[in-house]
Amino acid sequence: MAGRINDEDVKAVRDAVPIDAVVSEYLQLRNAGGGNLKGLCPFHDEKSPSFQVSPSKGLFHCFGCQEGGDTITFVMKVDHLTFSEAVERLAAQAGITLRYEEGGYNPSHQRGERIRLVEAHKIAAEWYAEQLATSPEADTGRIFLAERGFDQAAAVHFGVGYSPQGWDHLTRFLRGKGFTDKEILLSGLAQEGRRGPIDRFRGRLMWPIRDIGGDVVGFGARKLYEADNGPKYLNTPDTAIYKKSQVLYGIDLAKQHIAKASRAVVVEGYTDVMACHLAGVTTAIATCGTAFGGEHIRILRRLLMDNGSARVIFTFDGDAAGQKAALRAFEDDQKFAAETYIAIAPDGMDPCELRLAKGDEAVADLAEPRTPLFEFALRQIVSRYDLDTPAGRASALDEAAPIVARIKNSGAQHEVAVQLAGMLGILDTQFVVKRVAQLARWARDRGGRGPGPTSRDAHQPYDAAPAPRTSGPALTLRNPVYATERELLKLALQRPELVSPAFDAYGIDEFTAAPYAAVRQAIMDAGGAEYGIQDAQEYLVRVRDAAPDDQVRAMVTELAVEAIMRRTVDENYAGEQLVTVRRRAVERRVRDIQSQLTRLGAGGDPAQLAAVQNELWVLQQYDQALRGQGAAAL
Repeated sequence: MAGRINDEDVKAVRDAVPIDAVVSEYLQLRNAGGGNLKGLCPFHDEKSPSFQVSPSKGLFHCFGCQEGGDTITFVMKVDHLTFSEAVERLAAQAGITLRYEEGGYNPSHQRGERIRLVEAHKIAAEWYAEQLATSPEADTGRIFLAERGFDQAAAVHFGVGYSPQGWDHLTRFLRGKGFTDKEILLSGLAQEGRRGPIDRFRGRLMWPIRDIGGDVVGFGARKLYEADNGPKYLNTPDTAIYKKSQVLYGIDLAKQHIAKASRAVVVEGYTDVMACHLAGVTTAIATCGTAFGGEHIRILRRLLMDNGSARVIFTFDGDAAGQKAALRAFEDDQKFAAETYIAIAPDGMDPCELRLAKGDEAVADLAEPRTPLFEFALRQIVSRYDLDTPAGRASALDEAAPIVARIKNSGAQHEVAVQLAGMLGILDTQFVVKRVAQLARWARDRGGRGPGPTSRDAHQPYDAAPAPRTSGPALTLRNPVYATERELLKLALQRPELVSPAFDAYGIDEFTAAPYAAVRQAIMDAGGAEYGIQDAQEYLVRVRDAAPDDQVRAMVTELAVEAIMRRTVDENYAGEQLVTVRRRAVERRVRDIQSQLTRLGAGGDPAQLAAVQNELWVLQQYDQALRGQGAAAL
């Protein structure tokens, strides 16, 4: 088994890899104020950004689903890795050699399964690319690319390769790199043959499929020879690192362009992605042997940030299959907050064919929004009916109206209903509008849902889960006691220099909200707020590690990331919070003592009565000093 990673190395990895750089590989981040960044949470569906990143503290927190942690935690959660696998991945990015406390470092045995499978794919991709560039046998593949307008530079840019026709060339190569037959089979790069593993891909042109982080996780392979009895395109089967419904070809190259332009162009094939990128449409991506679906939408929504100007343009072939694919895409249209469009090239050409026939400008022009996807879907439905007859118009309305009723924006729904009336040639526009509204009401009633959002920016899909409830006190705090306790804890975590050393003398019982008392205990167990002055980031790591459970740990992260309520945060503001929390604690104790005096009464033990009265007098004097001198009296 792998040894435990040295603690100093884990800290070095945390310090070396900025959390905002890691998170921005997966979603678009924008300024949230106070030095924080925000984006759409990758761990749950949401319509507006509640996911915040604090680069200075090395932490993230989602105020919607309560996920939070540091850079390592983020990589573990987003890529489903173990702690060791996440540290190893980040260490590789930072060029840090890890030490293991039990036994020496042995990459071939100590890396997690995912890391091993990704490494196998990386080596395979490099080997395939070398075959395409140098092997005489790969001439067929080079000709195939050249005939479609792709030179060697294009092949290198996209990592295109070639798999030789032999049975086990890649398998033997990977064995030579230290991979076991089990690992090679698990990766999907080989399959079980009569005498052991054989290459899955043979005599094909190879496109590496990368995840959003840039790791090669699978391949798309195009048949080149007539003797090949397999399908035209063969993809990696689902593995521990590859799920075809969760990857988009070209996303690693397109993600920054998609986020910057708030636009994505969805095409149908690998060569279409290549053609678009080479023509300047660098927001192009494609699915990998499956229909565009919900998981793909989640990937794009995180990049598009669901702002009102976002656009998703689907380019489909003009044939029946392409139209069917467009209609399937429309079924998920309401899961986007972005506007969706369809673009079909002249003569039904795909982007690759269009580039060959008419050049880069024609491809760039194709990617401009043309027809809204809902309009295309409606026209396809309407075209199947004879609109010259009342029966034909009625049947077309029966099929089309439910589609319009699915549009959750009431204003857009009304406008599209008017357009539908025009398409059908129904002069009584209000009849169509009312029919659509009625269907929409019925759909809501059946689903138990209330009226939809009133703006496109507030759009939320039918199947979106309700926002998770936060644990502990609500974020919008009406209770002034809780609000001040929360603010003091935020200062203790974010600006410990402003509250130390006074804060470390505060008791657990001075925090009346249970989650806040638990955070106070974690700070104490981590060495106190004064430790945070020495090493702010390590201090937060220690406090999170001291938390007794995930719920308290999440609260620590939340308080460390959440903005302090005052724009100018200084010693005066910190002193106000310290004094307010202490005075309330004093007031609670005074009430307890007054109650005790009442119980003792006149017949109580004189010595005990005198001690209680003396404590009351001391507390009252202390409270008076706090009122008059503020933080100086602490």
